[in-house]
Amino acid sequence: MSDTGMKTSTPRTVSAPCQPAAGRPRRRAAWLLAATAMLSGCSWFGGSRTPTVPIGTPGYVTGFLGGAVADEPRAALVAREILSSGGTAVDAAVAGAFAMSVTLPSRAGIGGGGACLVYNQRLRQVVAVSFPAGGRSAALPPGTDRPAAIPLMARGLFLLHTRGGRLRFEQLIRPAEDLARFGTEVSAALAEDLAVVAAPLLNDPQARRVFGAPGGGPLRGGERLTQLDLGATLAQMRSGGVGELYQGGLSQRLEEASLLAGGGLTDAEMRAALAEVQDPVRVPVGTDIAFFLPAGADGSAGTAAAFQAIQAGGAPGGGAMMSGASAGLLTMDSAGDAVACTFSMNNLFGTGRVVEGTGVLLAAAPNMGTVPPAPLAVGMVTNRDLRSFRMASAGTGQQAAGIAAATMLATALRRQPFDSGFAAIPEPGRGLVLSCPAYMPGGNQSCVAAADPRGGGVAAGSFAP
Repeated sequence: MSDTGMKTSTPRTVSAPCQPAAGRPRRRAAWLLAATAMLSGCSWFGGSRTPTVPIGTPGYVTGFLGGAVADEPRAALVAREILSSGGTAVDAAVAGAFAMSVTLPSRAGIGGGGACLVYNQRLRQVVAVSFPAGGRSAALPPGTDRPAAIPLMARGLFLLHTRGGRLRFEQLIRPAEDLARFGTEVSAALAEDLAVVAAPLLNDPQARRVFGAPGGGPLRGGERLTQLDLGATLAQMRSGGVGELYQGGLSQRLEEASLLAGGGLTDAEMRAALAEVQDPVRVPVGTDIAFFLPAGADGSAGTAAAFQAIQAGGAPGGGAMMSGASAGLLTMDSAGDAVACTFSMNNLFGTGRVVEGTGVLLAAAPNMGTVPPAPLAVGMVTNRDLRSFRMASAGTGQQAAGIAAATMLATALRRQPFDSGFAAIPEPGRGLVLSCPAYMPGGNQSCVAAADPRGGGVAAGSFAP
């Protein structure tokens, strides 16, 4: 086992499909494409071109590059830039997830975890990569008043990168590092979460330094969020590898400072925590196959069961208990590779405490006190015979997360307007969807993506040349 800790087992949208406007220019600058996607919530994917700049540089892919959908706009744009630079869907998902750790720390973070479905077009294979914010043993260090989950995000994203990444892993950390160091505007999604938990969150002096406004109260939408300590932590992982967080100098600092923050992380627990590659759950749908996270990763979401109920014409059952908040991210590249991820801190802002000197917000340990594990709900469909990608979805919204992911997958399969699918998701559920009815690769002209208009997410992709 390497020091990265890998373990392998057997916006808004209009009715879909979207139509490009009449007389639309055939070429657009990259920034305009991204802005258009953010405004409409839909993104169109077109033909490909010969690269004219070095791989790893935005603009390497100038035609069809695929697309990204996320619950936070900046993360979607970071993922899109990686696709433009010649990165795969895996590269885009890794970079987008690191970025979301900075831009939506209420729901995704280095101190938390998640799970992803990954489709590799060359191997014609779907696997699940599982790295939930880990549980703790009953024996906690003295003074642990808010037990922290074992942080698995970094190890999980490293393992995800081994399933089809092309760009260097350290290159995928850099956008998040820059966002933390130089700051980014507070998005509507983050502002909403800050408003919900402002009072308890700002009781922690380290959290107040990060999320508090100069005049008092939490940061508001459009204000600047700067996280210098987190930027330094990301820089250390970029230069020394993610193993630094689990068995290096960074691990020791995290252990010592987490004790002071009441999280009680131990070096031994962090060293032993593993991300895993698992077989997904498979549900046949005609000539297609729908894939879902295995039960352990899916948690209480019950996404596969909700999907089967919808397909049978029944009402999907929802979770009876409130569960933690989460955030979704979908990516697809020009080769037809795709990734569907969901991330969580188990609670909004996890424990609500930031580890001094690291900028790491501690996720809440699941199944301790009143904190259940957050549902991690994603789905993906490929064709059984063509073995090509067709669609992916992600769901958030506590106990309604599984219903949200299942509803949008069923909506796309039936080629119904996305608006009708979003409207059918019960509160507090929110959905993301990316669909290519003519399959990928080859059916890029049919592809469209959208985020639930009730949330703060966007879709970002490219138009046909």
